[in-house]
Amino acid sequence: MNRINQKLQEDKKLLSIYFTAGYPNIDDTVKTIQDLEKNGVDLIEIGLPFSDPLADGPTIQDSSTQALKNGMTTEVLFNQLKDIRASVSIPLIIMGYFNPMLQYGVEDFCKKCQEIGIDGLIIPDLPVDVYHEEYQATFEKYGLINVFLITPQTSDERIRFIDSVSNGFIYMVSSASTTGAKSGFGDEQTQYFERINNLNLKNPQIVGFGISNNETFTAATKYAKGAIIGSAFVKHVTKEGVETIDKFVDSILN
Repeated sequence: MNRINQKLQEDKKLLSIYFTAGYPNIDDTVKTIQDLEKNGVDLIEIGLPFSDPLADGPTIQDSSTQALKNGMTTEVLFNQLKDIRASVSIPLIIMGYFNPMLQYGVEDFCKKCQEIGIDGLIIPDLPVDVYHEEYQATFEKYGLINVFLITPQTSDERIRFIDSVSNGFIYMVSSASTTGAKSGFGDEQTQYFERINNLNLKNPQIVGFGISNNETFTAATKYAKGAIIGSAFVKHVTKEGVETIDKFVDSILN
């Protein structure tokens, strides 16, 4: 069974952390992953930096720009992760845009992910219809779960289609904006969480965008299996360095 599916079966609310590979420094990738697992994170999203990250807010855009300047590429990331499964057992998901994967070759990319122990992909600019028609068989051949995003604007019909072609979890974007920390969730977002909950989808949902502390983590996971934190974590390592990952995770979970 895929590690993502195993993790989703655990009787707890899940914390997923996003970070940008090769940031703040090119060689921080592996240590960041190891420290996140050591401090109780359940899933990790490894951001593959891209020059035109449409769904990302300024914090993650800036980290991507710096990682690219540091020399991060698809090939460099794969080399950094080649022995990751010797020290890390939690699910690892690569989050990136489709262009670098196309350039690498979709099948070659998927094959490499399987070789090094990547469990899934999040590709914000790959439409579910295109995935289903052209790439799903390839992803499944290499044991990869593809995670789709839904927003408050996504129709119930579209959500049900996404649910039908998914086999892991659905990334429930908390608002229609780009990524970034918020102070809390309003009535509109709470109604959206309830609406999705009432659809009784077969795939659990994990909430992302706007989660930055224990309060927002608790609010987001009231209606969902887990929550994803990206911008707040990137801001933390920008300011405090990767040596203080324990402090950040503790502030979310306790």
